[in-house]
Amino acid sequence: MEMTIGAIFLSLAICLGLSIPIGIAIGLSVLVGMFIGEQQMQSAFLMQKMISSLDLFPLMAVPFFILAGEIMQKGEMAQRLLAVSRCLVGHITGGMAHISILTCMFYGALSGSSPATVAAVGGVMIPSMEKEGYDKPFSTAVNTAAGCLGVMIPPSVPLIIYGTVAGVSVGDLFMAGVIPGVFVGLCLMLTSYIIAKRKGYAAGKRASLKELFHSLNEAKYALFVPVIVLGGIYGGLTTPTEAGVIAVIYALLAEGLIHKSLNWDKGYEIIRGTVLTNSSIFLVVATATAFGQILMFYNVPDLMVSTLTEFSTNKYVFITIIIVLLLIMGTFMDALANILILTPLLLPVVQKFDFNLVHFGIIMIVTVSIGFLTPPVGVNLFVGCGISKLRIETLSYAVLPFVFAMSLAALVLAFVPQISLWLPTLMTK
Repeated sequence: MEMTIGAIFLSLAICLGLSIPIGIAIGLSVLVGMFIGEQQMQSAFLMQKMISSLDLFPLMAVPFFILAGEIMQKGEMAQRLLAVSRCLVGHITGGMAHISILTCMFYGALSGSSPATVAAVGGVMIPSMEKEGYDKPFSTAVNTAAGCLGVMIPPSVPLIIYGTVAGVSVGDLFMAGVIPGVFVGLCLMLTSYIIAKRKGYAAGKRASLKELFHSLNEAKYALFVPVIVLGGIYGGLTTPTEAGVIAVIYALLAEGLIHKSLNWDKGYEIIRGTVLTNSSIFLVVATATAFGQILMFYNVPDLMVSTLTEFSTNKYVFITIIIVLLLIMGTFMDALANILILTPLLLPVVQKFDFNLVHFGIIMIVTVSIGFLTPPVGVNLFVGCGISKLRIETLSYAVLPFVFAMSLAALVLAFVPQISLWLPTLMTK
């Protein structure tokens, strides 16, 4: 059995090394496990698991939030949020970096996608920062790292996926993700401030109250999105799926009728982007679910429990090991694949150490999001390089301080569960 498990993971590593798309690579690894093991499995196993994995109601929320994010990305909401951020934090040392991070925090509440956040905000801010005298590697690194906030701050596609796999309320996860997302954003701002101070970047002009209120008024429709989504879910008025539908309709009305920023060409781009994104996500969801099932068939969760408990019976040592494991896995598998494959394997261990599953979900999302910044699979790096035309090696080095800051933030969130659980606990009282 150990040889079969080894062959499964070896085949996955080879496929990823050959740059085969992650969904196809996982599916091929499942086929290896099906046909070379001592216990032969039915040939229809992979297709059956792929189909049944998508037959889940919470997953219906994913395409709607992605569509809403595409509409707002092609519209004017990102630019209006930039104006608000400029008024709030532009006067701090390294102000342009703080504007980027705060805008990504706002935009994360609209899109739920990390690469989309980098593209929408970085596409505007990276050239603007260069014009203000910021060097290109730092400008790109700030926006690339801040894009990770797009999957931490709800609505978040990875939070929906984790909730579906772990059997946890998506509404609780959304509420739990708010404060950690803001906390990580503040950690990125502190890192930017230190770098800006060392490099001698100046602060911008402080905005007047009139300018602030004007920018808030211009961005009011964008700022209402998280209120509508989270308010509807946690107020018991809507399910996450229904909230996604409302977000789509709201985005169409705001961008199409009020801002008048949409046209037929943008409509085609929105539909194309939504279809491509959803296709890649659901292929990973389907094959990774089958991968998790075949690992359970070979008792990998039990092996993992016994292996991890051999290191220590201390829950904080355990969670540190898990964070290191997720950081390593994030270098060669994307966030969704990590969540789908590792969650079923780690849940027995997590429950053995009496971890709250909502808290663990936030730790997992924050940690796997760092994988967006680590080569060779760091998607945000490729988006950032596409905008700035930097070499991947240059950007990978420039983003290291932010990777370190986010890793420390993940440890703080792990050791202080109140940061994640305070808001859901407050809302249930």
